[in-house]
Amino acid sequence: MKTRTILLTLAFCLAGVMACFADDANVGTWKLNEGKSKVPAGAPKNTKVVYTAEGGQYRCVVDGLDGTGKPLHNEWTGKFDGKDYPLVGDSTADTRAVKMVSKGHYTLANKKAGKPTTTGTIEMSADGKTRTLTTHGSDKSGKPVTAVFVYEKQ
Repeated sequence: MKTRTILLTLAFCLAGVMACFADDANVGTWKLNEGKSKVPAGAPKNTKVVYTAEGGQYRCVVDGLDGTGKPLHNEWTGKFDGKDYPLVGDSTADTRAVKMVSKGHYTLANKKAGKPTTTGTIEMSADGKTRTLTTHGSDKSGKPVTAVFVYEKQ
C-alpha cells in the first residue's frame, strides 16, 4: 500500500512540474526575424534557438552564424535563477546566467573566466509569440556593440 501511495504522489508531482513548463512560453523553437532585428554588420547572429524543459531546468540549443558567416552552435542547460551554468560551444563565454525579473522579462550574462562578455535583456510579448533579445558587448577592438534580435515562435 505504501508503494502505491508513493508512486501516486510521485506521478502527481511530475505532472505538476510538466504543467508548469507546458505553460512556459519560453519552451519551443524560436527563429530569428532578420527584418525586425537590428544586428550590427559583422556581429554573430543566432538564427534558431530551441528551449526544452529537462528535469526542472531549461536546455537551450542555439544555431546561427558567426561574424564571418560560418556556422555556430552552443548549448546551455540551467535555471532562470541568475546563477552561472556551463555554456558549451561558445568561444567567447564559458557560462551563462539567466534571471527572471518578472513574467516575460529576463536578464542574461555570458561570462568567460567569471568576467561578463555579453549582457542583455529578454522581453517576451504578451501573447508569447515574439521574443526580443537586446545584447550589449564589445567588438574585437573593444568598442561597445548593442544588438537587437527579434525571434518568432514556430
